[in-house]
Amino acid sequence: MKTIEIKGSFRTELGKKSSKELRKSGNVPCVIYGKEKNIHFFAHENSFKNLVYTPAAHLVKLNIDDKEYKAVLKDMQFHPVKDNILHADFIEIHDNKPVVINIPIKVSGDSVGVIAGGKLSIKRRTLKVKGLADDLPEALPINITDLKIHEGIKVGELSYDKIELLDPKKSMVLTIATSRVAQKTDEEVLAETAAAEAAAATAAAGATAAVPEAPATK
Repeated sequence: MKTIEIKGSFRTELGKKSSKELRKSGNVPCVIYGKEKNIHFFAHENSFKNLVYTPAAHLVKLNIDDKEYKAVLKDMQFHPVKDNILHADFIEIHDNKPVVINIPIKVSGDSVGVIAGGKLSIKRRTLKVKGLADDLPEALPINITDLKIHEGIKVGELSYDKIELLDPKKSMVLTIATSRVAQKTDEEVLAETAAAEAAAATAAAGATAAVPEAPATK
């Protein structure tokens, strides 16, 4: 997994007022959740560009006033309208201790089900994994070449070297779905057409029988 460096400065003041002033100057209030204590700092919003706007997962080297911390991104809050970053939370990691992180999946292969008219439906874009920092991949590859229509892959069917998947084993990761039209064979379509025609004929016969006969003229 690649490492992205973010430079920042320790916060001397905390609170909503201080955070608001930081955001006005283009900075993002941040926290590192460490084993012994939490570290409050800020970094310019441009520093997060390579971390946020990418599908891959990354380790983060936080250089705060020339003191380095190794971390992973835990959570990030965005403005509901402007979409700028409001706050970032990091978890400090150590080389000899496993870390829990969400890593995106990376689908490869041409599914036989998709070729036959099905559609790839992804249920989980990321999976929660546990492993040492040096063993964490940027993405989790999943090959769907052999998947047919109505088939899928569950978490329990996946495995990767040196990392553990933490999501429920029965959770569906992706499936090959299809439209209702694509599901029907030619025979099914003909059968449904014949049934519809028979129903229409029966309804017409019933309507004719319900009309009273006109009295005979003398």
